[in-house]
Amino acid sequence: MGAFSIWHWLIVLVIVMLVFGTKKLRNMGADLGGAVKGFKDGMKEASADKPADPQQVTGETIDVEARREQTKT
Repeated sequence: MGAFSIWHWLIVLVIVMLVFGTKKLRNMGADLGGAVKGFKDGMKEASADKPADPQQVTGETIDVEARREQTKT
């Protein structure tokens, strides 16, 4: 089942709660959630702001072997 059983994780959780307290852990969780949400919103805005460049996508394929043969001769 892995290196640690459920009892190991419960003991670690109790120790963390004793060290930090439940209120501070709740605040850290809310801060982390807000940061992730802000990051996702920023990524959506960045992709919406940048239009696709029609010149960048040409649909051409490059034959690598043919280019290698042309450079050798």
